[in-house]
Amino acid sequence: MGDTKTGATGARPDAGGESLASLIGRLGEDIVTLLDSKLGLLKLEIKEDVNAYLRGLVSIGVGGIIAAVGFSLLSVAIAFLVSALFEQTLLSQPVRYALGFIITGVIYLVVGAAVIIRAKDRLAKQNLAPERSIKELEKDKQWLKRES
Repeated sequence: MGDTKTGATGARPDAGGESLASLIGRLGEDIVTLLDSKLGLLKLEIKEDVNAYLRGLVSIGVGGIIAAVGFSLLSVAIAFLVSALFEQTLLSQPVRYALGFIITGVIYLVVGAAVIIRAKDRLAKQNLAPERSIKELEKDKQWLKRES
C-alpha cells in the first residue's frame, strides 16, 4: 500500500509537521536575514569610523588655520627680537633683519616637522578595521561549523 508519511508533494514532514523543503526555505531566509543584518552592521560601523576620522581631519584643519595666523604674527615678532640680538655687530640693519628671519624660520621648520611626524604616526596607528563586524562574523563562522 502507500506510505502514510509522505505528503502530496512527496516530501516527508518532520516531527513538527514541516516538510524538509519548507525547513530549507526557512533556513535560506534566515541566512539572508543574517547576512543582511551583518552587512548593515558593517555599513554602520564603517560610517561611524569614517565620520570620526573626518571630524578629526576638519578639527586639524581649523586648528591649523588659526595656528597659522598666530604663527605668522609670532614669527615676525621673534624675527625682530632675534635681529635685535645682532645690534652690536657691524652688520647693516637689513642683514640683521634677514638673519633674524632666517634663524626664526629654521627653528619653526624643525618644530613643524616634528609635529607633522607625530601627527602622521598617530593617524597611522588608528585602526579603521570594523572590529565589531569582524567579531560577529567570526562568531557566526564558528556557529556554522558547530551546526554542520
